[in-house]
Amino acid sequence: MYLLSLASRVPTQSYTQSDCWEIIQQSDVLSKLTPRSGYLLDRILNNQNGIDKRHFAIDDMSQLFSRTPQALNEDFQRSAPALAGDALRGALEQAKLRAKDLDALIVCTCTGYLCPGVSSYVAEQLGLRGDCYLQDLVGLGCGAAIPTLRNAAGFLAANPKAKIGVIAVEICSAAFFVNDDPGVLVSLCLFGDGASASIWTGNPPGENAWRMTDFDTIHQPENRELLRFVNHEGFLRNQLDLTVPQRAGEAVRTLYERQQPTGKVVAHAGGRDVIEALREVLPGQKLAESESVLRQYGNVSSPSVLMALEAQLAKPDDVDDLWLTSFGAGFAAHACRMALEHFSCYL
Repeated sequence: MYLLSLASRVPTQSYTQSDCWEIIQQSDVLSKLTPRSGYLLDRILNNQNGIDKRHFAIDDMSQLFSRTPQALNEDFQRSAPALAGDALRGALEQAKLRAKDLDALIVCTCTGYLCPGVSSYVAEQLGLRGDCYLQDLVGLGCGAAIPTLRNAAGFLAANPKAKIGVIAVEICSAAFFVNDDPGVLVSLCLFGDGASASIWTGNPPGENAWRMTDFDTIHQPENRELLRFVNHEGFLRNQLDLTVPQRAGEAVRTLYERQQPTGKVVAHAGGRDVIEALREVLPGQKLAESESVLRQYGNVSSPSVLMALEAQLAKPDDVDDLWLTSFGAGFAAHACRMALEHFSCYL
C-alpha cells in the first residue's frame, strides 16, 4: 500500500519534567507514597532521562496525577476523539482530500475504552460518508501502529482503489496511576498524549511514492506479565517490569535478523533505556528520530513510531529504504518495510 499523507498532533499545553515534579509536590501524591518512592520520582523527573517535555490533554493540571477513575474515563472520552480528529484533518489537508473521499477508517488506542469506538466520533466530527468502513483496534499497547497498518494493507489488497485513514491515538494521561510499584512510577514519568493520522491507497498515486510492505510480528505470551495494563479498583494500572528494555531489544533483534533489512531503522521511542537497548542490537543505527520524539513528547505509546517516521520523511536526505519497528504489551513486537518507489519510467 502507498502513503498519501502523514500528520501528527499533540495537545497544545506542554510541561517539562521539572514542571511535573512541581505539580506532584503541590498535590497529595507524595503523601500516598513511601519516602523511597518519592525519591525515585524526584530522581527521574529532575535528572536526564531523555525527555525534555510532555504534552497533556487535561484541563486542570493540578489534578494530573490525582484523578478518580470516572474523571480519567471522561478525560479519555473528551480528548481522544478530538485529538484523533485533529490529526486526521491534518492528513486530509496534506493529501488534498475531503473527509468524504475516505472509504475506510481504522483507529487504534489502548489508553481508554469507548463503545462505539473513537472511529465513530471522528467520523461524526469530520463528516465521513455513511458507508465509510469503520474499525477500532484495542489492546495492542504501544506497538499497535504497525499491526493496525497491516490491517489497512489487508483492506487495500481487496480494494486497491480505496483510500483509507489510519489513526493511532493515545491519551496516556487518562491512564495515570500512582502507587509504590517502581514500574508504575517510571510509567508516570515517561508517557505523554499524542495522535498520528495517515492516509493510504492500494495503487501507486504518482511518480514517486512510499510503499509499505513486508509486515512481520512476534508475540511472547509467556512474557505477558512484564508489560500490560491491569484493572486495579477501576483504574488502568500500567504493569511495567524493569527488564522491558532488554526484552524489547531481544524481540526487535529477532525480527531484524529474520527480515535482514538494509535500510534505516525508525523505531518506537519507549524510553531512553529502550533506545539504548535497540542500538545494541541494531548495528550502526543512530535512531535519531526516535530519540527526538522521546525528547519532545515523551513516550506517546502507539503514535510514537509514526511520529518518528514523520520526522524522517521531513528530512531532505536521500534515504529511500526504511525499516519500522514497534513493540509493547503482549509481549509483542512488529516490523515492516517502507521503500520509495519510482514509476516515472512507466508513465
